[in-house]
Amino acid sequence: MNPLCGRCNKMVYPTEKVNCLDKYWHKGCFSCEVCKMTLNMKNYQGFDKKPYCSMHYPKSSFTSVIDTPENLRLKQQSMLNSQALYKEEFEKNKGKGFSVVADTPEMQRVKKTQDQISNIKYHEEFEKSRFSSDAPPPVNSSQDPQQQQPAIQQTYSSQPVSAPVPVAVPPPSGGKRYRALYSYAAADADEVSFQEGDLIADVQQIDEGWMYGRIERTGQQGMLPANYVQPF
Repeated sequence: MNPLCGRCNKMVYPTEKVNCLDKYWHKGCFSCEVCKMTLNMKNYQGFDKKPYCSMHYPKSSFTSVIDTPENLRLKQQSMLNSQALYKEEFEKNKGKGFSVVADTPEMQRVKKTQDQISNIKYHEEFEKSRFSSDAPPPVNSSQDPQQQQPAIQQTYSSQPVSAPVPVAVPPPSGGKRYRALYSYAAADADEVSFQEGDLIADVQQIDEGWMYGRIERTGQQGMLPANYVQPF
């Protein structure tokens, strides 16, 4: 007999079954308990046998511990063990000159965001340099225009006129406009905060759960969750 879904309590068939947190789910029902964003086995976080996204995962509260002699002894012993492990790792990596960073999905997202920001800044600098190169040279007002004209005519007659070189213009970003459904506070340095009803321009899809755009009210650019906005 087929099991029941942990979300909608309906029958789950093998072709659409997700087995996680000691329950069975439809693929569409396996979503965050707070924002309902669809999750998978790579990006979910479980709490009390319920799935959450990384943003809405419940924060665990800490309880104070009394500094009894036994607790102080255990704390000192842990510090000594940590120092011993640090020295051991330092001796192993000594002379290598670099550390290996795991290529996690989060690192890939940050790297992709940095590449897009660098590309946008490159286009801005390119446009500034193009406009400055197209500006006419300043005219010295102290000289008599009748004295300048023969010099200009002599220069034109002695040197051949070359055709202007076409300048490559970067393609438009092609971003769309979106409206914020909910307010959002940035959790990382590469994200932006916005309020409900804000308009977001130049939106580009990064992955299934994140976008990159510019808040028209504040002018800030960065990452934003895709399930907080809708096309405008």
